[in-house]
Amino acid sequence: MNHKINVPSDNSIFVETQAYLKLKNVLEDLKYEKGNIVHVIGTPGTGKSANIYRAIDELGLRVYDVECHLENLSATPQEVFKTIIDNIKRSLDVNSADEAYRRLSTFDAVLFADKFHDSHFLKDDVHGFSEWTLKSRKTPIFYLLCIKEYLKYRKEFKDLNIIFQTAWRLKIGDKKYDIFTDIPIISRILSKILGMIFKVVRIEYTPEETIKIVKAHLNVEEEKIKKYIKVYGCRPRYILDKVKKV
Repeated sequence: MNHKINVPSDNSIFVETQAYLKLKNVLEDLKYEKGNIVHVIGTPGTGKSANIYRAIDELGLRVYDVECHLENLSATPQEVFKTIIDNIKRSLDVNSADEAYRRLSTFDAVLFADKFHDSHFLKDDVHGFSEWTLKSRKTPIFYLLCIKEYLKYRKEFKDLNIIFQTAWRLKIGDKKYDIFTDIPIISRILSKILGMIFKVVRIEYTPEETIKIVKAHLNVEEEKIKKYIKVYGCRPRYILDKVKKV
């Protein structure tokens, strides 16, 4: 399946849904508050980043879009973490992590989305974070390093807003699964725990909304879309890709 990096200008065709309106309301608070962490979850194919970038654009949020440029998929969690921090320091022209975090606090939010997870689609000879997570079995160590960093710089983080396009992908056989949305019962428990600690917005659609989104992009018969929904669920990107191939 072809993947597409999203930026605000990509959203010339966009259908507002209940999930989008909820996300927009949550992100609007970031203009007036600090210390928020927002996780945007959703099964692959629902367009999490498209919703995020659309809301950012409409709200006029000033956002720092974090990139992840890994040169080696065999990198250790420590090397991955250091690469990300070094990239941020370099782009902000600062020498220390605490100085970088203070500089980031001048933005409405710090965003971890497509340019972080899938930067390999933007630039040759680099790997995005999503590639590394599928390759490495040590991703939990990386997240522990993030928690350690948060505790170390808790004072600086209280002045930051962070938006995560949250996906923790597992590869089982030939299929990829997101632990927050794709695994029955377990995903429900994990997303509930996540919601107890952070602000969580789930991008999901009704069949009617899915039909509306697909028809906005392609002239397709409604009955055909309904058949694809039965196979792929309410995942507009998957359905659009399949329709284009037919």
